[in-house]
Amino acid sequence: MSLRTCIGREPSGAAISVEFGERIESVSAWTGEAPAQWLSPGWVDIQVNGYAGADYCSPHTTLEDATHSVEVLWSTGVTRFFPTVITGSREGLAGAIANLAKLKAAMPLHGKSMVGFHIEGPHISPVEGPRGAHPESAVRPPDIDELKSWIDLSHGQIKLVTVAPEWPGAASYIEFAASRGIVIAIGHTMADSAQIAAAVSAGATMSTHLGNGAHATIRRHPNYIWDQLADDRLAASFIADGIHLPAAFLKVALRAKGVERSVMTTDAVMPAGCRPGRYRLGEVDVELHDDDRVTLVGKDKLAGSSLRMDRGVENLMRLGEVSFGQAIAMSSRNPARCGRIEGRCQGLAPGELGDLLELDFDAAAISVRVRSVYLEGENVYRADRADSN
Repeated sequence: MSLRTCIGREPSGAAISVEFGERIESVSAWTGEAPAQWLSPGWVDIQVNGYAGADYCSPHTTLEDATHSVEVLWSTGVTRFFPTVITGSREGLAGAIANLAKLKAAMPLHGKSMVGFHIEGPHISPVEGPRGAHPESAVRPPDIDELKSWIDLSHGQIKLVTVAPEWPGAASYIEFAASRGIVIAIGHTMADSAQIAAAVSAGATMSTHLGNGAHATIRRHPNYIWDQLADDRLAASFIADGIHLPAAFLKVALRAKGVERSVMTTDAVMPAGCRPGRYRLGEVDVELHDDDRVTLVGKDKLAGSSLRMDRGVENLMRLGEVSFGQAIAMSSRNPARCGRIEGRCQGLAPGELGDLLELDFDAAAISVRVRSVYLEGENVYRADRADSN
Protein backbone atom coordinates (compact mmCIF):
# COMPACT_ATOMS: atom_id res chain seq x y z
CA MET A 1 0.00 0.00 0.00
CA SER A 2 1.32 3.45 -0.92
CA LEU A 3 1.56 5.95 1.92
CA ARG A 4 -1.08 8.62 2.48
CA THR A 5 -0.66 12.08 3.97
CA CYS A 6 -3.27 13.87 6.08
CA ILE A 7 -2.83 17.46 7.21
CA GLY A 8 -4.87 18.93 10.01
CA ARG A 9 -4.94 20.04 13.61
CA GLU A 10 -4.40 17.44 16.29
CA PRO A 11 -6.73 17.58 19.33
CA SER A 12 -4.36 19.98 21.14
CA GLY A 13 -4.73 22.42 18.25
CA ALA A 14 -1.23 22.07 16.73
CA ALA A 15 -1.10 21.74 12.95
CA ILE A 16 0.52 18.45 11.88
CA SER A 17 1.18 16.30 8.86
CA VAL A 18 0.69 12.55 9.27
CA GLU A 19 2.18 10.08 6.78
CA PHE A 20 0.70 6.62 7.13
CA GLY A 21 -0.20 3.32 5.56
CA GLU A 22 -1.01 0.23 7.58
CA ARG A 23 0.88 2.02 10.36
CA ILE A 24 1.79 5.65 10.98
CA GLU A 25 5.21 6.36 9.48
CA SER A 26 5.75 9.93 10.61
CA VAL A 27 4.10 12.85 12.40
CA SER A 28 5.59 16.28 11.83
CA ALA A 29 4.71 19.92 12.40
CA TRP A 30 2.88 21.56 9.50
CA THR A 31 4.16 25.03 8.63
CA GLY A 32 1.90 25.80 5.68
CA GLU A 33 -1.48 27.49 5.64
CA ALA A 34 -3.47 26.69 8.78
CA PRO A 35 -5.72 23.71 8.06
CA ALA A 36 -9.45 23.89 8.74
CA GLN A 37 -9.89 20.20 9.49
CA TRP A 38 -8.89 18.29 12.60
CA LEU A 39 -7.19 14.90 12.91
CA SER A 40 -7.93 12.26 15.51
CA PRO A 41 -6.94 8.67 16.12
CA GLY A 42 -9.80 6.41 15.05
CA TRP A 43 -12.31 5.99 17.85
CA VAL A 44 -12.56 2.79 19.88
CA ASP A 45 -15.76 1.46 21.49
CA ILE A 46 -15.33 -1.43 23.91
CA GLN A 47 -19.05 -2.16 24.27
CA VAL A 48 -21.25 -2.48 21.17
CA ASN A 49 -24.05 -5.02 21.58
CA GLY A 50 -25.26 -4.43 18.05
CA TYR A 51 -25.77 -1.68 15.52
CA ALA A 52 -27.86 -0.73 12.49
CA GLY A 53 -30.06 -3.82 12.69
CA ALA A 54 -27.31 -6.35 13.48
CA ASP A 55 -27.60 -8.06 16.88
CA TYR A 56 -24.19 -9.32 18.03
CA CYS A 57 -25.95 -11.22 20.85
CA SER A 58 -27.76 -13.45 18.35
CA PRO A 59 -26.30 -16.67 16.92
CA HIS A 60 -28.25 -15.94 13.73
CA THR A 61 -26.80 -12.57 12.70
CA THR A 62 -25.95 -12.72 9.00
CA LEU A 63 -22.79 -11.70 7.19
CA GLU A 64 -24.74 -9.06 5.28
CA ASP A 65 -26.12 -7.50 8.47
CA ALA A 66 -22.74 -7.60 10.22
CA THR A 67 -20.98 -5.99 7.26
CA HIS A 68 -23.57 -3.21 7.09
CA SER A 69 -23.33 -2.56 10.83
CA VAL A 70 -19.55 -2.12 10.67
CA GLU A 71 -19.89 0.32 7.79
CA VAL A 72 -22.42 2.40 9.74
CA LEU A 73 -20.09 2.35 12.77
CA TRP A 74 -17.29 3.65 10.53
CA SER A 75 -19.50 6.61 9.61
CA THR A 76 -19.69 7.55 13.31
CA GLY A 77 -15.87 7.53 13.66
CA VAL A 78 -15.48 4.07 15.20
CA THR A 79 -12.55 2.15 13.72
CA ARG A 80 -12.13 -0.58 16.38
CA PHE A 81 -14.75 -2.06 18.68
CA PHE A 82 -15.60 -5.03 20.86
CA PRO A 83 -18.79 -6.77 19.70
CA THR A 84 -20.52 -7.43 23.00
CA VAL A 85 -22.67 -10.40 24.01
CA ILE A 86 -24.93 -10.00 27.03
CA THR A 87 -26.26 -12.56 29.48
CA GLY A 88 -27.97 -15.51 27.83
CA SER A 89 -28.42 -19.24 28.14
CA ARG A 90 -25.33 -21.43 27.78
CA GLU A 91 -26.46 -22.48 24.32
CA GLY A 92 -27.38 -18.96 23.26
CA LEU A 93 -24.13 -17.44 24.46
CA ALA A 94 -22.05 -20.17 22.85
CA GLY A 95 -23.92 -19.75 19.58
CA ALA A 96 -23.49 -15.98 19.56
CA ILE A 97 -19.75 -16.22 20.28
CA ALA A 98 -19.20 -18.88 17.61
CA ASN A 99 -21.17 -16.81 15.11
CA LEU A 100 -19.15 -13.67 15.84
CA ALA A 101 -15.93 -15.61 15.29
CA LYS A 102 -17.27 -16.89 11.97
CA LEU A 103 -18.36 -13.41 10.89
CA LYS A 104 -15.03 -11.84 11.82
CA ALA A 105 -13.12 -14.46 9.82
CA ALA A 106 -15.41 -13.96 6.81
CA MET A 107 -14.80 -10.18 6.63
CA PRO A 108 -11.15 -9.52 5.70
CA LEU A 109 -11.50 -5.73 6.00
CA HIS A 110 -14.55 -5.20 8.19
CA GLY A 111 -13.41 -7.93 10.56
CA LYS A 112 -10.32 -5.89 11.43
CA SER A 113 -12.61 -3.45 13.22
CA MET A 114 -13.98 -6.31 15.37
CA VAL A 115 -10.79 -6.31 17.40
CA GLY A 116 -12.05 -8.60 20.19
CA PHE A 117 -15.20 -9.74 21.97
CA HIS A 118 -16.70 -8.45 25.23
CA ILE A 119 -18.87 -10.84 27.26
CA GLU A 120 -21.09 -8.79 29.60
CA GLY A 121 -22.48 -11.42 31.96
CA PRO A 122 -23.86 -13.97 32.64
CA HIS A 123 -21.87 -13.83 35.90
CA ILE A 124 -23.61 -10.69 37.16
CA SER A 125 -25.95 -9.89 40.03
CA PRO A 126 -29.35 -11.62 39.77
CA VAL A 127 -30.93 -8.82 41.84
CA GLU A 128 -33.38 -6.34 40.32
CA GLY A 129 -31.52 -3.06 39.69
CA PRO A 130 -27.92 -4.21 39.39
CA ARG A 131 -29.02 -6.87 36.90
CA GLY A 132 -30.29 -4.16 34.56
CA ALA A 133 -32.06 -5.47 31.46
CA HIS A 134 -30.28 -8.84 31.50
CA PRO A 135 -32.62 -11.87 31.73
CA GLU A 136 -32.71 -13.14 35.32
CA SER A 137 -33.23 -16.75 34.23
CA ALA A 138 -29.83 -16.83 32.52
CA VAL A 139 -27.73 -15.28 35.32
CA ARG A 140 -25.33 -17.81 36.85
CA PRO A 141 -22.13 -18.01 38.94
CA PRO A 142 -18.66 -17.59 37.44
CA ASP A 143 -17.55 -20.80 35.76
CA ILE A 144 -13.96 -21.20 34.58
CA ASP A 145 -14.90 -24.15 32.36
CA GLU A 146 -17.52 -22.02 30.61
CA LEU A 147 -14.92 -19.28 30.10
CA LYS A 148 -12.55 -21.84 28.58
CA SER A 149 -15.31 -22.87 26.17
CA TRP A 150 -15.82 -19.20 25.14
CA ILE A 151 -12.10 -18.86 24.46
CA ASP A 152 -12.17 -21.95 22.24
CA LEU A 153 -15.36 -20.95 20.40
CA SER A 154 -14.01 -17.45 19.75
CA HIS A 155 -10.59 -18.67 18.59
CA GLY A 156 -8.98 -16.63 21.34
CA GLN A 157 -11.00 -13.46 20.68
CA ILE A 158 -12.43 -13.00 24.21
CA LYS A 159 -10.76 -9.77 25.33
CA LEU A 160 -13.08 -8.37 28.01
CA VAL A 161 -15.50 -9.98 30.49
CA THR A 162 -17.80 -8.10 32.88
CA VAL A 163 -18.31 -9.85 36.24
CA ALA A 164 -20.05 -9.11 39.54
CA PRO A 165 -17.40 -9.90 42.17
CA GLU A 166 -19.83 -10.83 44.97
CA TRP A 167 -20.22 -14.37 43.61
CA PRO A 168 -18.39 -17.12 45.54
CA GLY A 169 -15.28 -18.05 43.58
CA ALA A 170 -15.20 -14.74 41.69
CA ALA A 171 -11.61 -13.98 42.74
CA SER A 172 -10.34 -17.30 41.36
CA TYR A 173 -12.28 -16.71 38.14
CA ILE A 174 -10.76 -13.23 37.79
CA GLU A 175 -7.25 -14.55 38.44
CA PHE A 176 -7.67 -17.24 35.77
CA ALA A 177 -9.05 -14.79 33.19
CA ALA A 178 -6.28 -12.29 33.88
CA SER A 179 -3.68 -15.05 33.44
CA ARG A 180 -5.08 -15.61 29.94
CA GLY A 181 -4.73 -11.91 29.05
CA ILE A 182 -8.44 -11.17 29.39
CA VAL A 183 -9.47 -7.81 30.85
CA ILE A 184 -11.93 -8.18 33.73
CA ALA A 185 -14.37 -5.36 34.41
CA ILE A 186 -16.61 -5.03 37.45
CA GLY A 187 -20.21 -4.39 36.48
CA HIS A 188 -23.89 -5.10 37.16
CA THR A 189 -22.87 -5.61 40.78
CA MET A 190 -23.99 -5.00 44.35
CA ALA A 191 -20.64 -6.02 45.82
CA ASP A 192 -19.51 -4.64 49.13
CA SER A 193 -16.23 -2.82 49.70
CA ALA A 194 -14.26 -5.94 50.60
CA GLN A 195 -15.53 -7.86 47.56
CA ILE A 196 -14.60 -5.02 45.20
CA ALA A 197 -11.15 -4.73 46.78
CA ALA A 198 -10.67 -8.50 46.43
CA ALA A 199 -11.65 -8.36 42.75
CA VAL A 200 -9.13 -5.61 42.07
CA SER A 201 -6.41 -7.50 43.94
CA ALA A 202 -7.26 -10.58 41.84
CA GLY A 203 -6.78 -8.63 38.59
CA ALA A 204 -9.91 -6.61 37.73
CA THR A 205 -8.87 -3.37 36.03
CA MET A 206 -12.09 -1.69 34.86
CA SER A 207 -15.65 -0.78 35.75
CA THR A 208 -18.31 -1.33 33.09
CA HIS A 209 -20.60 1.69 32.42
CA LEU A 210 -20.14 2.98 35.96
CA GLY A 211 -23.27 4.61 37.40
CA ASN A 212 -25.58 2.23 35.52
CA GLY A 213 -26.51 -1.37 36.18
CA ALA A 214 -27.28 -0.32 39.77
CA HIS A 215 -30.12 0.01 42.27
CA ALA A 216 -32.36 3.04 41.80
CA THR A 217 -31.67 3.87 45.47
CA ILE A 218 -28.53 2.95 47.39
CA ARG A 219 -27.15 3.79 50.83
CA ARG A 220 -25.31 7.08 51.04
CA HIS A 221 -21.94 5.48 51.88
CA PRO A 222 -20.25 3.15 51.58
CA ASN A 223 -21.65 1.81 48.31
CA TYR A 224 -20.34 0.07 45.20
CA ILE A 225 -20.29 3.22 43.06
CA TRP A 226 -18.15 5.20 45.53
CA ASP A 227 -15.82 2.21 46.01
CA GLN A 228 -15.17 1.90 42.29
CA LEU A 229 -14.79 5.64 41.77
CA ALA A 230 -12.27 5.83 44.60
CA ASP A 231 -10.01 2.98 43.47
CA ASP A 232 -7.30 4.43 41.23
CA ARG A 233 -6.45 0.93 39.98
CA LEU A 234 -9.76 0.81 38.13
CA ALA A 235 -10.49 2.61 34.89
CA ALA A 236 -14.18 3.17 34.15
CA SER A 237 -16.38 3.39 31.07
CA PHE A 238 -19.28 5.84 30.91
CA ILE A 239 -22.31 6.01 28.60
CA ALA A 240 -22.41 9.68 27.59
CA ASP A 241 -25.78 9.78 25.86
CA GLY A 242 -27.47 12.25 28.21
CA ILE A 243 -29.96 9.51 29.13
CA HIS A 244 -28.05 6.96 31.17
CA LEU A 245 -26.21 9.52 33.31
CA PRO A 246 -27.17 13.06 34.37
CA ALA A 247 -24.60 15.76 33.67
CA ALA A 248 -23.82 16.26 37.37
CA PHE A 249 -22.83 12.61 37.88
CA LEU A 250 -20.82 12.49 34.65
CA LYS A 251 -18.85 15.62 35.62
CA VAL A 252 -18.10 14.36 39.12
CA ALA A 253 -17.24 10.85 37.95
CA LEU A 254 -14.82 12.12 35.29
CA ARG A 255 -13.13 14.31 37.87
CA ALA A 256 -12.85 11.41 40.32
CA LYS A 257 -11.40 8.92 37.83
CA GLY A 258 -9.35 11.50 35.94
CA VAL A 259 -9.19 11.74 32.16
CA GLU A 260 -6.59 8.98 31.79
CA ARG A 261 -8.78 6.44 33.62
CA SER A 262 -12.03 7.40 31.86
CA VAL A 263 -13.44 5.68 28.78
CA MET A 264 -16.33 6.71 26.54
CA THR A 265 -18.62 3.88 25.43
CA THR A 266 -21.93 3.83 23.62
CA ASP A 267 -23.32 0.51 24.95
CA ALA A 268 -25.20 0.59 21.64
CA VAL A 269 -27.69 -2.15 20.82
CA MET A 270 -29.15 -3.49 17.60
CA PRO A 271 -31.79 -0.72 17.12
CA ALA A 272 -29.10 2.00 17.12
CA GLY A 273 -29.22 3.72 13.75
CA CYS A 274 -32.70 2.32 13.03
CA ARG A 275 -36.21 3.72 13.13
CA PRO A 276 -38.17 3.70 16.40
CA GLY A 277 -39.99 0.42 17.03
CA ARG A 278 -39.68 -2.98 18.66
CA TYR A 279 -36.58 -5.12 18.26
CA ARG A 280 -34.92 -8.23 19.71
CA LEU A 281 -31.72 -8.02 21.76
CA GLY A 282 -30.29 -11.45 22.49
CA GLU A 283 -33.06 -13.15 24.46
CA VAL A 284 -35.09 -10.03 25.38
CA ASP A 285 -37.50 -7.73 23.51
CA VAL A 286 -36.66 -4.02 23.46
CA GLU A 287 -38.13 -0.82 22.05
CA LEU A 288 -36.40 2.18 20.49
CA HIS A 289 -38.38 5.32 21.33
CA ASP A 290 -38.64 8.64 19.51
CA ASP A 291 -36.47 10.27 22.22
CA ASP A 292 -33.62 7.79 21.49
CA ARG A 293 -34.14 5.72 24.64
CA VAL A 294 -33.98 1.93 24.32
CA THR A 295 -36.05 0.11 26.94
CA LEU A 296 -37.38 -3.35 27.67
CA VAL A 297 -40.77 -3.68 25.99
CA GLY A 298 -43.53 -2.58 28.37
CA LYS A 299 -41.10 -1.36 31.02
CA ASP A 300 -39.31 1.90 31.79
CA LYS A 301 -35.97 0.08 32.12
CA LEU A 302 -33.05 1.05 29.89
CA ALA A 303 -31.65 -1.74 27.71
CA GLY A 304 -28.52 -0.32 26.13
CA SER A 305 -28.46 2.82 24.02
CA SER A 306 -28.88 4.13 20.50
CA LEU A 307 -25.91 6.48 20.86
CA ARG A 308 -23.56 7.35 17.99
CA MET A 309 -19.91 7.74 18.94
CA ASP A 310 -19.63 11.20 17.37
CA ARG A 311 -22.59 12.43 19.43
CA GLY A 312 -20.99 10.84 22.48
CA VAL A 313 -17.82 12.86 21.92
CA GLU A 314 -19.94 16.00 21.79
CA ASN A 315 -21.75 14.97 24.99
CA LEU A 316 -18.49 14.48 26.84
CA MET A 317 -17.69 18.13 26.14
CA ARG A 318 -21.21 19.45 26.62
CA LEU A 319 -22.29 17.43 29.67
CA GLY A 320 -18.97 16.37 31.16
CA GLU A 321 -17.35 19.78 30.56
CA VAL A 322 -14.07 18.34 29.26
CA SER A 323 -11.97 19.72 26.44
CA PHE A 324 -11.99 18.49 22.84
CA GLY A 325 -8.62 16.83 23.35
CA GLN A 326 -9.80 15.12 26.54
CA ALA A 327 -12.95 13.85 24.81
CA ILE A 328 -10.82 12.45 21.97
CA ALA A 329 -8.51 10.70 24.46
CA MET A 330 -11.48 9.09 26.23
CA SER A 331 -12.79 7.87 22.86
CA SER A 332 -9.57 6.58 21.31
CA ARG A 333 -6.35 6.15 23.29
CA ASN A 334 -7.94 5.34 26.65
CA PRO A 335 -10.30 2.54 25.53
CA ALA A 336 -7.50 1.05 23.43
CA ARG A 337 -5.16 1.03 26.42
CA CYS A 338 -7.77 -0.32 28.83
CA GLY A 339 -8.84 -2.94 26.29
CA ARG A 340 -5.19 -3.77 25.50
CA ILE A 341 -5.54 -3.18 21.77
CA GLU A 342 -2.08 -3.42 20.25
CA GLY A 343 -1.05 -0.50 18.08
CA ARG A 344 -3.73 1.88 19.29
CA CYS A 345 -2.59 3.02 22.73
CA GLN A 346 -0.34 6.00 21.85
CA GLY A 347 -2.63 8.14 19.71
CA LEU A 348 -1.19 9.81 16.60
CA ALA A 349 2.37 8.51 16.92
CA PRO A 350 4.81 6.72 14.59
CA GLY A 351 4.43 2.95 14.75
CA GLU A 352 0.75 3.04 15.69
CA LEU A 353 -1.84 1.51 13.36
CA GLY A 354 -3.01 3.79 10.57
CA ASP A 355 -6.50 4.40 11.98
CA LEU A 356 -7.23 8.11 11.47
CA LEU A 357 -10.20 10.43 11.32
CA GLU A 358 -10.53 13.73 9.49
CA LEU A 359 -13.03 15.88 11.38
CA ASP A 360 -14.83 19.19 11.36
CA PHE A 361 -15.01 20.65 14.87
CA ASP A 362 -16.98 23.75 15.82
CA ALA A 363 -15.92 24.74 19.34
CA ALA A 364 -18.64 27.36 19.73
CA ALA A 365 -21.44 24.97 18.80
CA ILE A 366 -19.68 21.95 20.37
CA SER A 367 -20.32 19.96 17.22
CA VAL A 368 -18.23 17.27 15.52
CA ARG A 369 -18.61 15.97 11.97
CA VAL A 370 -16.72 12.97 10.66
CA ARG A 371 -15.28 13.76 7.21
CA SER A 372 -13.17 10.68 6.48
CA VAL A 373 -12.24 7.45 8.22
CA TYR A 374 -9.09 5.41 7.60
CA LEU A 375 -8.58 1.85 8.83
CA GLU A 376 -4.95 0.72 8.60
CA GLY A 377 -4.44 3.29 5.86
CA GLU A 378 -7.51 2.34 3.83
CA ASN A 379 -10.18 4.99 3.34
CA VAL A 380 -13.33 3.19 4.50
CA TYR A 381 -15.67 6.20 4.79
CA ARG A 382 -15.99 9.66 3.25
CA ALA A 383 -18.86 11.97 4.18
CA ASP A 384 -18.98 13.58 0.73
CA ARG A 385 -19.22 10.15 -0.87
CA ALA A 386 -22.00 9.15 1.55
CA ASP A 387 -23.87 12.45 1.01
CA SER A 388 -23.94 11.90 -2.76
CA ASN A 389 -25.57 8.47 -2.46
